[in-house]
Amino acid sequence: MTPPDTAGTEFAGRARSAVRPDDAPAGSGAGRSSLADVCAVLWPPPATVSLSRGPGVLRGRPAGGRERDFIVLPSARRPRLLVPSGRRASAAAVRRYGEPGSFPAWAGSRALALALAAGGARAGLGGRLRVSAEPGTGTIEAYLRSVLGSEVLISTHLGAARANRKPVLQLLTRRGETAGFAKVSVNPLTRDLIRAERAALDTLAAEDFRELTMPRVLHHGEWQGREVLIMNALPVWRRRKALRPGQLVAAMTELTAVGGRSHGPLAGSDYLARLRSRLEASQAGPDRAALGAALDTLAAAGAEFGFGAWHGDWTGWNMASTADGLLVWDWERFALGVPAGFDFLHYRLQSDVVRRRRPPREAAADCVRNAPGWLAPFGVATAEAPVVAILYLAELSARYLADRQAEAGARLGQPGTWLIPTIEEAMRKL
Repeated sequence: MTPPDTAGTEFAGRARSAVRPDDAPAGSGAGRSSLADVCAVLWPPPATVSLSRGPGVLRGRPAGGRERDFIVLPSARRPRLLVPSGRRASAAAVRRYGEPGSFPAWAGSRALALALAAGGARAGLGGRLRVSAEPGTGTIEAYLRSVLGSEVLISTHLGAARANRKPVLQLLTRRGETAGFAKVSVNPLTRDLIRAERAALDTLAAEDFRELTMPRVLHHGEWQGREVLIMNALPVWRRRKALRPGQLVAAMTELTAVGGRSHGPLAGSDYLARLRSRLEASQAGPDRAALGAALDTLAAAGAEFGFGAWHGDWTGWNMASTADGLLVWDWERFALGVPAGFDFLHYRLQSDVVRRRRPPREAAADCVRNAPGWLAPFGVATAEAPVVAILYLAELSARYLADRQAEAGARLGQPGTWLIPTIEEAMRKL
C-alpha cells in the first residue's frame, strides 16, 4: 500500500510557473491538462494551493484567510475532475459532466455522484486540494462573484491534450444548481477562440431558430490578462430523446441559412481566401505545401458550390437531444460562407474516429466515398459532393496545422498521417 502524501504539502511551487505565459506558442506537451496548469491559471499568487492524496482534512489553514476545498477525482495521482467538496455541489458537478456522454459514461457518473452525495469523499474517495487566499486576492472565484453578483462554486474537467485546451468551469450554487459555464483563455489561440464564440453567440441570438437552442452570453470580460466568457447553462439535465429521422439534417440546414446562402465558384471566393490565409499562417513544411497544391487544383477545376454558415465543431458531445429540441454548445469555430454540408461531414467523421474508434484514414476516406448520399439533403449535387468532402478534409487539416495541434500532443493532430493522404488519393479519382 502506498502511503498518502503529507497533508498540506504545497503544490507545484505555489503554482507560480506551471502554465505558459500568454505570449508563448500554443501547446507543448502531451497528456491531460496538468492539475498544476489549471491551478496556476485559476489561483495565481499570492493564493496558494495545497494537495493531499489522502482523504483527511488538509492542515496549514492561515489565520484570517479564505479557503476553498476541492475533491480531485478519481485521485490526486490520476486527476480527471476537480469538484467542490460539498456533498450536493460535488454530486451535481459529476452528474452534469456525465450527461451528454455514452450510457457507460452516464452510468459511471451517476454511480460516482451517488457516492459523493452519500458522503463517499469522507470515506476516502478522491484526493484533496485546498486553495488559500487572503481577502482581496484576485482569484477566479472573486472575479466571478464580482461580475455575477453572487457566490458560485466551480468545477472543471481536466481534458485531453489539445492546442485549444483551456479551463471550462461549471458554475454551481451550494445547493448543486448549475448557474452557468465559464471559459478562461490561456494563450493567444484560446483568447481568439473565446472572442470568436462571443461574436458567434451575439450573431445567433438575433436568429429565430426552430430546431436549435444555444447558450446566451452572461458576461465577457478580462481577468488577470485573460479572456473570460460566461454563458448560461443549457438544460442538459432534461429528459433525453433519440434523434428523429431527419432532425439533425434539419437543424444543420437551418443553421446554414444564417447570414444568407450563396452559390458560386471556389476560385475567388471569400472562403478560399480565408482558408489560404490560415494555411499560410501555419508552419512551413510538406503538409502545408501539399494542402496548398490541392487547393490550387480544386480552384482551377472551376466547380461551383453552395455556401452558408456552419457550427464548425458539431459533434455528439457538443449537443444533446431533448424533448425541447437540440441543445448545441461550443460555438468557437462558427463561420459564415463555407461550403454547405461541412457540419454533417464533421459530425460523421468525428463520431467514427472518436466514438467508434475507427481507423482515422479509413473514416476520412468514407467521408469522400459517402458524400453524394450524405450531402444530398443539403442541396449538394452528386458531382460536387466528393469535392465538398475533400474541401472539408482540407479545412480540418488547415485548422490542425494553424493551431499546431501536433505540438500540443493531440491524438489526431498530424494531418499528414491521415487527412492529407486521403485528400491526395481522392483527388486522383476525380
